[in-house]
Amino acid sequence: MPITPRSDDMLLVVDLQYDFLPGGQLAVAGGDQIILLINRLGRRFENVGMTQDWHPAGHISFASSHSGTQPFEVMQLPYGPQVLWPDHCVWDTHGAQFSADVELPHTQLVVRKGYHEVVDSYSGFQEADRRTKTGLEGYLRERGIRRLFIAGLATDFCVNWTAVDAAAAGFETHVIEDACRAIDTGGSLAKAWADMHAAGVRRIVAGDIV
Repeated sequence: MPITPRSDDMLLVVDLQYDFLPGGQLAVAGGDQIILLINRLGRRFENVGMTQDWHPAGHISFASSHSGTQPFEVMQLPYGPQVLWPDHCVWDTHGAQFSADVELPHTQLVVRKGYHEVVDSYSGFQEADRRTKTGLEGYLRERGIRRLFIAGLATDFCVNWTAVDAAAAGFETHVIEDACRAIDTGGSLAKAWADMHAAGVRRIVAGDIV
């Protein structure tokens, strides 16, 4: 069924940063291919928000912070299992910046996540300890937002966690599949879609938005 954006909708764009694009420290294959589509989608929405991965050097999620480990290993940390990543999106580095190709001038909110050294944060709503909130939910409620349309990087991590938390908070949540790209490590993409489906997240494509 075609979806026409309303004044109580928001397009939430996840982590379109250089380190997640080809040539970056944690590049998502084809990540650059979704930018023009997201720019076009942005023009259909009155409300746009963005998330930004924003890590201090030596962040707990970096493999380089744990002797004898390699990127993409899984390590048990105090808040649960953690995929260890290459160093990425470090404060005030080029890799942490949004791509210059992103054209969403009416973005009203940028939520930074992962800036606490001792806990990772995939979700735009709360950190991986599942207790520390970002404030995004309160912002959306004060603005009267009821529906979220999520796009960006990566489908199986930050998009997934953000979408599941959005649905749990009571927002009608849509993930725009062709406006996302995945890392897909160890079956993570299939699991992400299963988790989102179970949470009540709706899987759509950009062509559904008219």
